[in-house]
Amino acid sequence: MPHDRSLPPARATAAAGSAARLPAGRVIGATPAWGAAAAEQLLETLLGADQPFPCTFAVAAVKKQSLCFGFVDSPHDESTWAPLAGILREYLGLYQQLGKDTSLVVLFRPEERPSTLDDYFDRFWAVLQYLHDGDTEPWPASTPLDPGEVWWEFSFGGTEIFVVCNTPAHVNRRSRHNRSFMITFQPRWVFEGLEAHTPRGAKARQVIRNRIRRFDGMEPAGELGNHGEEGNREWRQYFLADTADGTVAACPFTARAGARGQQQVPVAPLAADADQPADYSVLVNSEGQFSLWPAAVPAPGRWRTTGVSGGREECLRYVSRVWTDMRPARSRQRAAA
Repeated sequence: MPHDRSLPPARATAAAGSAARLPAGRVIGATPAWGAAAAEQLLETLLGADQPFPCTFAVAAVKKQSLCFGFVDSPHDESTWAPLAGILREYLGLYQQLGKDTSLVVLFRPEERPSTLDDYFDRFWAVLQYLHDGDTEPWPASTPLDPGEVWWEFSFGGTEIFVVCNTPAHVNRRSRHNRSFMITFQPRWVFEGLEAHTPRGAKARQVIRNRIRRFDGMEPAGELGNHGEEGNREWRQYFLADTADGTVAACPFTARAGARGQQQVPVAPLAADADQPADYSVLVNSEGQFSLWPAAVPAPGRWRTTGVSGGREECLRYVSRVWTDMRPARSRQRAAA
């Protein structure tokens, strides 16, 4: 999904024990002494009248008060990251109550001497790796573990999340600049109904991209694409280069051993049945629905391979083990809400 919705939406009430109450936004966890000022600076950018911020969804979210804030002391000191997992888990427990215009913005303490863009890139991925390594929920069954796959998305607590990083080192690409290191977490659920092929989604992208041109003074980054679209890789959108000709380094994220959970670990390639002339591949779509497909035929649109292949009966046995709830993912999410 493009940077089009990179910066947060809004809602909130300051949590008990917070040092200050923000003018808009729900605070999850404690607000440190520097927190209110850092959040207010961001809100000023999102609501600026002279230069409208590119993400119209973010602006609407601030006005709807569905933007959530969390605060962490340092992007460089891992010992200060412990509250982050709890902040994110609490947000994932309430985001659907806030409506589609919502995000969690995690602000880190402003630094006297900002780091380089490369250092912030390393810090950003270190934070995501830290969250992943400590995640107690299995990675979603329909989400690839390899960032090189087209349907990959960072996940936490069993939820796919589009992630965006803003830093003080982003100077030219102003829509990715913030006075303090900042990470925005946006559940993929909020993008339902805004897919590129929908009239509303296509119109929103056109408007936002035009606003990016005016706000940044350059063309939207080439890495911006649509989830599941051929050639798109979500991780490249998370942290953009600061120049039009910049390139994003290789993704350093590595899925931990056992990330799928005990019942969701893909089995080794299956041997073909003796009476079957061709092997099959097990496919899955974005709704977590499975299907068998001839292994020699490319997967059709909106479907991707799971890495499991073999004879028909063995593939069916695998599907019966992992596909225990036939409802589409969005139906399960609505029921849970």
